[in-house]
Formats: sequence, structure tokens, C-alpha cells
Amino acid sequence: MKKEHEHTLTDGTVIKHSHAHSHTQTKAVLNRMARIIGHMQAVKRMVEEGRDCSEVLLQLSAVDAAIRSVSRVILLDHMETCIVEAVKSDDDEVIEKLNQAISQIFK
Repeated sequence: MKKEHEHTLTDGTVIKHSHAHSHTQTKAVLNRMARIIGHMQAVKRMVEEGRDCSEVLLQLSAVDAAIRSVSRVILLDHMETCIVEAVKSDDDEVIEKLNQAISQIFK
């Protein structure tokens, strides 16, 4: 995927360019997300059926762990592709966005 964006230098010069990002984990992430969605639908059914709260909580804990796991995969893939490319091209904006995302995650 190519993402075009621009940078404005301190002297006002605008530089437009794009990066070709080749994420290696897209299929794995989509598969994990499909499983998480299916699991959440099952938890919803459990609640609708009035299943024991302890069972529901255990299933939600499993969903939470699965979401954290897929987040790690996305983060590592982002670092191996987008961040490496950003460092090579001095693209501070991409690195700043990652910093903001990490700050949000660990609030």
C-alpha cells in the first residue's frame, strides 16, 4: 500500500512523497480479528441466554487476551515496515503517530 503525504520544512518548503508499505502480517491480523469477532458474538449469545456471569467473564478475559495479542502483531509489523521506512526517510510524523498510539495504549 502506498500512502502519499507531505511534510513542511521549517523554511516553508513542502515536500510530498509516498512510502510503499508492505505489511507481512495483514492476513494473520485479519484471521485473528475474524476469530475475535466470532468469539465476541458467542459471548453476546451467552449473555442473551443468561449464562453464569463467571463463564461470561472468563470468555471476556480470553477476548481481551486475543485483542492484546493481535495488537502486538500489528505493532511489530508496523515497526518492521512503516517505522523502518520512516527512519530511513527522516519521517518524524510517522514516528510521532506511533508515540501517540503507544501513549494512548498505556494510559
